[in-house]
Amino acid sequence: MTTRTAPAATALYDIPGPATRKRHRAYGIATTVLILALIGWVVYLLFDTGQFTAAKWTPFAYKGIQELLLRGLGNTLKAFAYAAVLSLLLGAVLAVGRLSVHRAVRWIATVLVEFFRAMPVLVMIFFIFVALKVQPLPALVTGLTLYNGSVLAEVFRAGINSVERGQGEAAYALGMRKTQVTTFVLAPQAVRAMLPTIISQLVVALKDTSLGYLITYEEFLHAGKLIASNLDYDLPFIPVVMVISPIYIGMCMLLSWFATWVAKRERRNPKMKAVEIAPAEPGTLLPGVQ
Repeated sequence: MTTRTAPAATALYDIPGPATRKRHRAYGIATTVLILALIGWVVYLLFDTGQFTAAKWTPFAYKGIQELLLRGLGNTLKAFAYAAVLSLLLGAVLAVGRLSVHRAVRWIATVLVEFFRAMPVLVMIFFIFVALKVQPLPALVTGLTLYNGSVLAEVFRAGINSVERGQGEAAYALGMRKTQVTTFVLAPQAVRAMLPTIISQLVVALKDTSLGYLITYEEFLHAGKLIASNLDYDLPFIPVVMVISPIYIGMCMLLSWFATWVAKRERRNPKMKAVEIAPAEPGTLLPGVQ
């Protein structure tokens, strides 16, 4: 006769027994049914309100509408590319300023970082566009750069400070200057820890490019708004959302996947590999030692 052994306990929690597993399975089934019911209800409402009628989806078959969406998507990616590059550069400059040994430079960098990080992105974009009378694309890119650059500055500073203290001390002991220590010792080691957070912040910048439609920048959301407000197509607002949203989500997921892929690649192929040290051998004795 065989006896069933009780599940072993771990240091953090007790492994659930048969009754608990059955209860968790029931919870999972109930949650799945509830989610499917909610999705079914939403789909029913969409059909009931005529969101899948041919009149609302016809615009997407026209070449002019497709070109409008593609042009808007291209403008979105262009604004994101400018903002991403400039944000990285501004973040690096502000991070260097915050790590400076000169108190005046450190204070100025700190004030800039805290100010632009606390200021709403939309307020900065409107101020640059309305008060300074800047064109839509430069106004959008400048607002995104100031905000995301200040956030990335804190990411860079925290990443460099997270490197083991002995690394910098050893570099200083070798006679390296502060710039050399930061550039060749601290920054390369910090990049591996910072990279997922950096790319996550770039996802935020990509999503915030949609604010450009508020200042008449012809980006992807602006193109969708033009289509959705067209009376000739029976105001296809929901179809436009159903077309544009997956593209935005797909671009953000692609960036997030890239961050995960880079992190895994760095773990598999570290740049800093262990150096084999030869075993100690008898050396020359000091004078006077027998």
